[in-house]
Amino acid sequence: MSYPIISLVGRPNVGKSTLFNRLSNSRQALVSDYEGLTRDRQYANIQLEEERPCTIVDTGGLTNEDSVIDSGIQNQVLSALDESDVIYFIVSNKDGVTALDLDISSQLRKLKKNIILVCNKAEGLNLSSASEFYELGLGEPTLISAEHNQGIQDLIEKTLPLIPEATDSEEQDIDGIAVAVLGRPNVGKSTLINRILGEERVLSVDLPGTTRDSIFIPFEREGEQYTLIDTAGIRRKRSVDEKIEKFSIIKAISALEDSHVVILVLDAHEGVTEQDATLLGMIADKGRALLIVVNKWDGLDEYQKSEVKRKLDVKLSFVSYASIHFISALHGSGVGKLFEPIKRSYEHAGKRYPTSLLNKILEQANNSHQPPPVAGRRLRLKFVNQTDVFPPTLMFHGNHVQNVPKSYERFLMNFFTTSLKLTNTPIKINFKSGENPFKDKKNVLSARQIQKKRRLMKFVKKK
Repeated sequence: MSYPIISLVGRPNVGKSTLFNRLSNSRQALVSDYEGLTRDRQYANIQLEEERPCTIVDTGGLTNEDSVIDSGIQNQVLSALDESDVIYFIVSNKDGVTALDLDISSQLRKLKKNIILVCNKAEGLNLSSASEFYELGLGEPTLISAEHNQGIQDLIEKTLPLIPEATDSEEQDIDGIAVAVLGRPNVGKSTLINRILGEERVLSVDLPGTTRDSIFIPFEREGEQYTLIDTAGIRRKRSVDEKIEKFSIIKAISALEDSHVVILVLDAHEGVTEQDATLLGMIADKGRALLIVVNKWDGLDEYQKSEVKRKLDVKLSFVSYASIHFISALHGSGVGKLFEPIKRSYEHAGKRYPTSLLNKILEQANNSHQPPPVAGRRLRLKFVNQTDVFPPTLMFHGNHVQNVPKSYERFLMNFFTTSLKLTNTPIKINFKSGENPFKDKKNVLSARQIQKKRRLMKFVKKK
C-alpha cells in the first residue's frame, strides 16, 4: 500500500517533532528546547481518520547558515518535499514572523504543492494573535498547540480534502528483518546504510555525532523485507556532555531492543576500543544476533590488516559466535556480502527446535562431559526444552542446578551452538530444579491409619 505523504517543515525549534509525535501517537522523534535536534527524516504511518491512512515525515530545521551539517539538513528537507502530497509549514506563535520564516515561505510558494500554514505554540487558539502570519502569503494560519493537543482536529479536517486516496502497490505488508547498525561516532554507520540503500537516505558527513535520532528505514532486497535502524554513535559516559547526546544513547539502546540482528561497525584504523567492548557487552546481554563489520578496510596495507585481524581474534573472543566482515562502506566493497549472514542469523535466532532434538544433544553433551559436582552432590540434567526465541532460550531441568558453575554453562552453550549449527546467534540458558511435589505438604492420616499407628506404638520401648 502506497500512502499519501505529509511533510513537516520549518525553522528549528518551532515544534515540528512535537507535532510529529502528537499525530503519530508516539515518542519516535526526539523533542527538546535544543535548537536543531532533528537532523534526518523520520517516517510514521498514521490514520487521519478511519480508513484514511497517510505517512508523515519529520524533517530537520531549515536555516540560512552555511555549515556542512546545515547544508546536509537542507538536502534532507528538499528530498522530503519532493515526496510530499501536503506540506505543513510550521511557525511559532510565540516568536512571531521572523526573517527566516519569510525566506522559507518564499521558497515554498514556488512549489506546486498543497501547503498548510500551521501556527504552533498558540495556546488558547486566538486567531487575532496570529494576524501577522498572513504576510507569509500562504493564506489563513491554522492555530494549534501540539504540546497541549489543541487545534489538532481542525488541522486534520483541513488536511483531509488535500490528500489523495491510498493506492495499492505490489509491496506486501510483511514483518521484515530489523537490523540495527551500532557503533561509536564517525565509524561509518550512516555511510554503510546509504551504500546499502543506494541513496543519501541518512545524513552522512565527516563529523562525529551527526546522527542523533534512531532512524527506521524499510526496504526490500531480493524479495526479502528489511528495516535498517541507523543509530546515534554511543560515546563513553564521561564524553556525553550534551543533554541531547544522552537522549541519543537512550534511542540507540531502544533500537537494540527493536532489532533482530545487530551490525556493530568498527573503524579498521582504531581496532577494538574500550567503548566497542562496552557496546559488544550490551549486545551480548540482550542476546541479539551479531555481525561485526570492520569498516575503512581499504585504507590499510597488508601488514596493518594482519595486525588488525590478530588483535580482533584476541579482543573479540567473548563473542566468538559473531562473524567478522571487512568492508569499505564508502566504496562499497564487501557490503553486498552482508545480506546472506543477516538472513541466516535471523532464521537461526527465530527458529524453534524440537524438544526431542534438544534432548538428544543433551545426552551427547552428558556423554562428552559429565556434569561437575555441586556442593558435594552430582549435578544431574534430566531434560531440556526451548522457551523463547530472539535469542533461542533453553531451559534445563534437573537436580541441584542452583549453583551450576559458569565453566559448565559455557560448555553447554558452546556444545548446543555447535550441534544446532547456529550462526552469529547466542544461546540463552536457564536452569530449573526439579521440585518435590510433596514439599511443605503435611501428610493427613485417615482414621484407620491413626488406629494402626497407635497399635504399633505399643511395641515401641519408652526410654
